[in-house]
Amino acid sequence: MQQKQILDDENVGRLLFKLSVPAIVGMFVMALYNIVDTIFVGKGVGTMAIGALSIAFPLQMITMGFSQMIGIGAASLLSRSLGEGNIDKAGKIIGNALAIAVCSGLVLSGLGLIFIEQILSLFGATDTLAPVAEKYISVILIGLVFQALSMTMNNMVRAEGRARVAMMTMIIGAVGNIILDALFILKFHWGVAGAAWATVISQSITTAFLIHFFYSGRAIVRPRWVHWRLDKGILHSIFSVGIATFARHSAMSILSMIMNRTLANFGGDMAIAVYGILFRVLMFVFMPMMGIAQGMQPIVGFNYGAGRFDRLRHTVRLAMIISSAFSIIGTLILSLFPKPIFNLFSNDITLINMGRQALHWVIRAFPLVGFQVVAATMFQAIGKVVPNFILSLSRQIFFLIPLILILPRYYQLTGVWMAFPVSDILSAILTTIFLLRIRKELQDPS
Repeated sequence: MQQKQILDDENVGRLLFKLSVPAIVGMFVMALYNIVDTIFVGKGVGTMAIGALSIAFPLQMITMGFSQMIGIGAASLLSRSLGEGNIDKAGKIIGNALAIAVCSGLVLSGLGLIFIEQILSLFGATDTLAPVAEKYISVILIGLVFQALSMTMNNMVRAEGRARVAMMTMIIGAVGNIILDALFILKFHWGVAGAAWATVISQSITTAFLIHFFYSGRAIVRPRWVHWRLDKGILHSIFSVGIATFARHSAMSILSMIMNRTLANFGGDMAIAVYGILFRVLMFVFMPMMGIAQGMQPIVGFNYGAGRFDRLRHTVRLAMIISSAFSIIGTLILSLFPKPIFNLFSNDITLINMGRQALHWVIRAFPLVGFQVVAATMFQAIGKVVPNFILSLSRQIFFLIPLILILPRYYQLTGVWMAFPVSDILSAILTTIFLLRIRKELQDPS
């Protein structure tokens, strides 16, 4: 109840700082893990192994999308229930989310293992990259239930305003993953399979940590086993809000599939490896913005449920300013140090030069990304399904994929990279339109 009081009364600036900083630290650690993981693979296995990870990426995005759909949908509903003071409903939300996470993890694991060869072929695996990608993704599929549970519970911890616990969860998982990477890849020489086993084991550790948190009495709501009984109303609410997140991850999966195929045609395996590195670097720069958005989400959801629209507006404005500042700083860093960044992953001169050209184009409109992240999270937090769904799909599906299919016909490989800034600009325009439409409702809730 003390945590609930903090969400209700504490100064918005201090509260956003308290919830965002741990989220940013945790997200940075996770992004650093992805960077280090790729460095281990690139330096310890080879450049083509990075390309294999890029081939496996679309399938990972789909499985992560299911987990995030449950976790973020439940988190939005949980925040609003706490704002309304409905603790019993909050317990049912957590229990239902955990039940779905277990079921989805097991089902996706089985289907993925059965159809793994067909899936990798669909995602653009070349004859060179397919065998390596299969070694990696088959292990990841085995541990999907841990991924589903850890992601779902971490989102709900954050929805309670327990940002430090969420941060510790990510730190435990990332540090464990890095240590196991070094052990499995460098000492045992397990190759990409070693990277996959490091991921699965670290996710199982974070799952155990989060289960202990919820059932030790430290959480605001302690779910009972009776709460695992599925409730149609709660399931509908979770999926209606979370579907946008799943759509966004699915869009990223489709995007990666099309990217892999397009890059194979215009740049070969090396271009696919460049994209694998580029994506991880951009995610590293992207994480502070995600941290701000995640810190903002429980504040916005709580105050929307409580009818405190003045605090909601203040939170969103402040989050947009900070997130935009991060996107500008990230753009400057990437534009100043492209060669050292790619040199971290490989000493291959061809890859480094191709990567520098790609980065030059991709970051041109990156300063516009910050406020878009906050806006999409705001619509998600207040349960506005349609705007959240459209904004989640706009960049990848509506803009980026068509541009990737069109521009390379005229500009070859450069056209692939040019598609990114154009889609960022178009998405920023669409986001602004939705913000202008919601402004009146948040001014006058009646």
